[in-house]
Amino acid sequence: MQLYPAIDIKNGKCVRLFQGQFDQETIYNEHPHDVAKQWEDLGATYIHVVDLDGALDGQWVNQEAMQKIIDTVKVPIQTGGGVRTLDDIQQRLDLGIERVIIGTMAIKNPDFVREAVQRFGSKHIAVGIDAKNGKVATHGWEQVSDIEAVDFARTMKDMGVEVIIYTDISKDGTMAGPNIEQTKALVDATGMDIIASGGVSKMQDLENTQAIGVQGTIIGKALYLNAIALDEAIATFERGE
Repeated sequence: MQLYPAIDIKNGKCVRLFQGQFDQETIYNEHPHDVAKQWEDLGATYIHVVDLDGALDGQWVNQEAMQKIIDTVKVPIQTGGGVRTLDDIQQRLDLGIERVIIGTMAIKNPDFVREAVQRFGSKHIAVGIDAKNGKVATHGWEQVSDIEAVDFARTMKDMGVEVIIYTDISKDGTMAGPNIEQTKALVDATGMDIIASGGVSKMQDLENTQAIGVQGTIIGKALYLNAIALDEAIATFERGE
């Protein structure tokens, strides 16, 4: 199972939110690229970065911070937040980002996702499904739709998407454990590469996500609170030591 240590950027700084609420943030580091280097030094083979301002504003806000991360580490980066056009995707790939995550636009215009996959290849495109009570949320989690997460994932599969990043908003930043039931439903219903996100707090949570067959799991707050040692987790779940 691939592990993705997370870096959330707001106002150029590395932060964590509680249940996606922008007014409940904790600043962990003034320099996100230093955090990325720390994760790489601990053995990270892939890093997950979110432009929180971009997700809310619909444009790429923290490009400078992202550039510093790319310049600092050698491991691949996946990122989302503020992706609204094909040019937005192109800019990120040109910067050196490996995989671009489409969120809000996938809901607003599913055909946009099909175009992105056709132009850039499924290797470089992922769709982020952020859900609350099984319903898909958009615009930096500020709006909840009537669309069921499983149904939406199937639609994305039809568009050529292979990778889904599934975040349960009610779990994110809570250290309460991931939503295993909902995540397993996505894995079983779609057969896609599902990356679990939200609520991971201990090694047992990683055992639980691995057991349901996800492609990977994102770890955020647990790393910043030293509840999970990244090097130990990588040794156990990526290398099987």
